Amino acid sequence: MTAYEDPRVLIADDQALVRSGFRLILTTRGIPVAGEAADGAEAVAAARELRPDVVLMDIRMPTMDGLEAAGHILRELPGCRVIMLTTFDLDRYVYAALQLGASGFLLKDVTADHLAAAVRLVGTGDALLAPSITRRLVERFAAGDRQPARAPAPHRDLAALTPRELEVLTLVGQGLSNAELAGALTLSESTVKTHVGRIFTKLGLRDRAQAVVLAYETGLVSPGDSSY
Repeated sequence: MTAYEDPRVLIADDQALVRSGFRLILTTRGIPVAGEAADGAEAVAAARELRPDVVLMDIRMPTMDGLEAAGHILRELPGCRVIMLTTFDLDRYVYAALQLGASGFLLKDVTADHLAAAVRLVGTGDALLAPSITRRLVERFAAGDRQPARAPAPHRDLAALTPRELEVLTLVGQGLSNAELAGALTLSESTVKTHVGRIFTKLGLRDRAQAVVLAYETGLVSPGDSSY
């Protein structure tokens, strides 16, 4: 996908009406839909064959649930991005999906314009983060979640970070955007982007969603910490 192309999307949901509705929304806005899948196993097979840029993945599906399917896809297709679809914003399975490397989540009652914007955003390699919802989600489950993720997490040694990078990661964990980081640290936004990119490389992170999860799990950010 070039910088000027819309991402190719795979829609995975066990409800045909949801799939057709999302397909209609995306195609009428110029976003190509590469295919559909009715369960997790079909989603994995379709992703292998079609190589989509973005997968819209329902969490709760028969045969293989969306979490397991997302794990397979994220391991096998590192360039593919997964957005989880859920009915409830505070969903333990969404948290587990963020641990695995999903780029964010959408509620199924998302507006048409928000859906299209989210797909385009994730297609550029960014994470879909609504800071208030994501912080509530992570705060609720990070401290008490002691179940291992269904796929081994990449090696993450915070000692590899410089003091400035550790500070940046802490603020990313608090939900700050690059512009807000620049203001808080009195840096240019381009310098902040460089720091964020280096953090992702050193820690094996895909995007800001995983960075938020990691900041809580390592104790850099605690429930109740306020952003600048």
